Amino acid sequence: MLSRVLRIALMLLAVAMPARAQAVLDAILARGVVRVGLTGDYRPFSLKDEAGRFEGLDVDMAEGLAKALGVRLEIVPTAWPTLLPDLQSQKYDIGMGGITITLERAKTAYFSAPVMRSGKTPIARCADQARFASLADIDKPGVRVIVNPGGTNESFARANVKQAEIIVFPNNAAIFEELVANHADVMMTDAVETRLQQRLHPELCAVHPDQPFNFSELAYMLPRDPALKAWVDHWLHIQAETGERQRLLAKWLN
Repeated sequence: MLSRVLRIALMLLAVAMPARAQAVLDAILARGVVRVGLTGDYRPFSLKDEAGRFEGLDVDMAEGLAKALGVRLEIVPTAWPTLLPDLQSQKYDIGMGGITITLERAKTAYFSAPVMRSGKTPIARCADQARFASLADIDKPGVRVIVNPGGTNESFARANVKQAEIIVFPNNAAIFEELVANHADVMMTDAVETRLQQRLHPELCAVHPDQPFNFSELAYMLPRDPALKAWVDHWLHIQAETGERQRLLAKWLN
C-alpha cells in the first residue's frame, strides 16, 4: 500500500514539475513583456541619466533579448543592496548589469552562462598608483578605501581591509569623482570598470587590471526556472557565435 502511494505521489510530482519549471518563461511570453533589472550605476553595463533613461552594454543586450523572445522590454530600476530581494519578490524577471556570481546569490537564484571574466583590482589617482599594488599596501592605517554599498565591491573590501578606513559612498555612478577630489584614496572594483573609468577620468589609473586580486565571473541572474535559464544560455551562445556581444562590448568600452 505504501509503495503504491509513493508511486502515485512521484507520478503527480513528475507531472507538476514541468509546469512549475516553465512558469517564469511562460509568464514572460504570456505577458508580452520581459522585465530586466538594472542598477543604472555601473559602466559600461548600465547607466541611468538625469531623465531616467538607461543606456549601456546590457541595455543593448536586453533589447536584443526581448526581440529574440518576441516581447517588449521593460527596464526595472534596482540597486545592489536590493538586487536579490527584488528578484525574489518578482519585481523583475532577469537581472543584468555586471552581476558577479556568488554563493550567497546562488542559494536562491540561477545564473546564466558567464558573460565576462573579471576580478577585483584597485583604481587610484595616477600620482598614487604605485602605492596600492597589493592588498597589504592598501590595508594600512591612514588609507581611505571607498566602496559602493551592497555588492561584491563592499564585501571584498570588508573581507580584506582591517586597518584602512572603509568609506561607504551611496552613489556608485559618482564614486570615481570622490577619488578625483581626494575624498578617498583607492577603490577596488571589477577590472573592466577600472579600465573604462581611467579613460573617463584621466586623473585616475587602474592598478594592474590584467592581474586582479581574485578571479570572478559576471553573469545574468535568473529566477530558478530551468526553462528560462536554458533559453537565455542558448541565446547568449548565439550572441557569442555571431560576434554580436563582442561588437556591443567594443562599442561601450570605446
